[in-house]
Amino acid sequence: MTRRLLALAAALLALAGCSTVPGSSPTVQITQAPVRPAEDVGIEPLGPEPGATPEEIVRNFIDAAASTVRGHPVAAEYLAPEAAREWSDAEGITIISPDYATVATEAGAVQVTANLVGTVDGRGIFSIAAPGVFTREFTLEEVDGEWRITNPADGLVMLEPDFERIYDQLDLYFLDPTQQQLVPDPRYLITGEAQPTTLVEKLLEGPSSALAAGVNNPVGGVQLERTITVDGQNATVELGNLPAEPGPQLSEICAQLVWTLTQVDAQRIRTVTVTVDGEPVEGVPQRMSTDDWSGYAPDAAPLESIGHYLDAGALRTVTSGEPAPGPAGQGAYGLVSAAISADTRTGQLSFLAGVRPEGGGAALLAGPYGGELVPVVTGGTLSAPTVAATRPEVWVLRDGVDVVRVPSNGPPQAVNVPTLAGLGRAQVLQLSPDGVRAALVIDGPQGPRLYVGTVVRSEDGGVAVRDLREVAPTLSQVVDVAWRDSSTLWLLAGDAGEDRIVPYSVGVDGWGLTDVRTSGLPGQPTALGAAPTRPPLVSAGGTLWQWSGGTWVTLVRGQEPVRGSEPFYPL
Repeated sequence: MTRRLLALAAALLALAGCSTVPGSSPTVQITQAPVRPAEDVGIEPLGPEPGATPEEIVRNFIDAAASTVRGHPVAAEYLAPEAAREWSDAEGITIISPDYATVATEAGAVQVTANLVGTVDGRGIFSIAAPGVFTREFTLEEVDGEWRITNPADGLVMLEPDFERIYDQLDLYFLDPTQQQLVPDPRYLITGEAQPTTLVEKLLEGPSSALAAGVNNPVGGVQLERTITVDGQNATVELGNLPAEPGPQLSEICAQLVWTLTQVDAQRIRTVTVTVDGEPVEGVPQRMSTDDWSGYAPDAAPLESIGHYLDAGALRTVTSGEPAPGPAGQGAYGLVSAAISADTRTGQLSFLAGVRPEGGGAALLAGPYGGELVPVVTGGTLSAPTVAATRPEVWVLRDGVDVVRVPSNGPPQAVNVPTLAGLGRAQVLQLSPDGVRAALVIDGPQGPRLYVGTVVRSEDGGVAVRDLREVAPTLSQVVDVAWRDSSTLWLLAGDAGEDRIVPYSVGVDGWGLTDVRTSGLPGQPTALGAAPTRPPLVSAGGTLWQWSGGTWVTLVRGQEPVRGSEPFYPL
């Protein structure tokens, strides 16, 4: 049984403790240890009990990983003296399911078997695990008549509920290549007063390796001179090596800092002051909020981003069910899927692309929203097109093996996806709202699975999708995917328990997979549409439904369902 004790003394030991996954970080001058408020006292594990069995020692060693004290000294008490001297908690975390088993072997060891959830490295980056079993054998010896572990691997083994309880998911923010939107990079940090300082340290270290090639980092090279202080709801950040004069780079740095720090709800940070040599930086507000940098908002939606759908080949809007303007709204092209891009300056809908069957294959048509469309790409099969909010271009999958990019004012261009051929045949492609990531449903040996890669643009104009990673490995038969926001995906996939298609939500790194209720739907959903700040849409039973208050409702409450398919939002 897990043993916990509310221990004020243990919590006080954690005041200068690590506030992220244990690991090295740049030296920061700490002028005064922050004081943990009484209500923030954690539940700390206890040391070994006399006479504990080998299985109890191993289980309680795993329990002791759920500590906020630097170095995990209680966990070290379960180790033999030499092992305790050599063991380090700084090699990241292995997260396992809580229903694990311990079995004593004839050789005097204890074997742990569990479902592996994932790992978190020293930078706080989570990696989802492929379906499989975690096994580790602990050897023990008697020390002064008590069993102790002799072979602990460096790092921590932690139960999933403990990890969820003491670690917060927070985003570092970097900039998309157009410098228009902030791009989230999820990290997992221990709760506590040191969290703001650790968060900025991680920001200054730069983006994760998977994201680095796809984003810009104006804050790179800037130095944190001392620990961050929080007074009321304002955080003060003392920086060095800032740009000498106010300008775009200083604005971008401030936007990164403010959007990153105002996530820290535990201390209710709402504003940020940036100082150099103790004096506020000139050229920016002294106390900055996200409102001051709303132009960089990570999940801004176009003003005219109302839902659209298709009915009998005609493009319609969800607000009224009326046809969209132009020939597409009248059904002139017989579209089976579509996407719309908004002008980044005005927010007005400006660029339309749609797929129609043609001559035993398919054609992608493109042109101005409300105007004439012309063929730009043909193939045996074409996926539903996709757009991002930062560039006037449309992407499409051709024949399951090629990704094609079509700028609004230029010819089609092949997008290099070097690992696609080895994974299978792609069926669905969706760009993230910021245009930095791409989600693909790829049909491989184990059925259609969900992958996320980084969009990388080179100086010569070439575009690639790199580092494809599976983010929902426990789900098979993925049907569709959409970006709820720049760090969260909604998808339709098979429910193994009931052999049906249902909605799910999952983080961009694979953390937090949860099922979404299907109450209100007349049948299985077949297509999904989503966008930041907008209610998700699905088609089910040949009709359209939107997510509202934890259930699916008709587009207009109290009215009959609207017939249609392939819902989506402009970006």
